[in-house]
Amino acid sequence: MSHGVKEMTPQELLEKLEAKEELQVIDVREVDEWNAGHIKEAKLIPLGFLPHRIDELDKNIPIVMVCRSGARSNTATEYLSAQGYDVANMVGGMLAWPGEVEQ
Repeated sequence: MSHGVKEMTPQELLEKLEAKEELQVIDVREVDEWNAGHIKEAKLIPLGFLPHRIDELDKNIPIVMVCRSGARSNTATEYLSAQGYDVANMVGGMLAWPGEVEQ
């Protein structure tokens, strides 16, 4: 599925967050999906809003994109990569997330 986008496993992301690495975790799911459970450190920017809210992202801090299964976040990763961001897709999405979930 990946067209040369950087990928990160859910376990790798969990370890980076636990190590307090500076990261931007962006969840591109819809509000109802977010409300059902999300990564505590994540910020919600639904995929359709990403082009309009791109100025909320810091080009100097690595970004990890998250969605339900990894498909929408892959699209978002490709988009941000083309804009010059350091971005990776969390493969498997929230379905594979091993950490705690906030509601």
